[in-house]
Amino acid sequence: MEKKLVLKGEYITLGQLLKAEGLAESGSDAKVIIQNGEVKLNGEKEIRRGRKLHEGDEVSFHDTVVKVVR
Repeated sequence: MEKKLVLKGEYITLGQLLKAEGLAESGSDAKVIIQNGEVKLNGEKEIRRGRKLHEGDEVSFHDTVVKVVR
């Protein structure tokens, strides 16, 4: 499934995106999902929950892809 997340500010963190899109129920869930290496950012595994995402970034988690747009 493909989704789009519209930025309200300059960036959103990876953990915030997972919560905002309903891919994680809480910040602690997002932390575990990310630390387990289940998330890819622009095709590469990302393990930093605080990683800043900007327009054009693409996050993959299982069968969901979220594109960050303005």
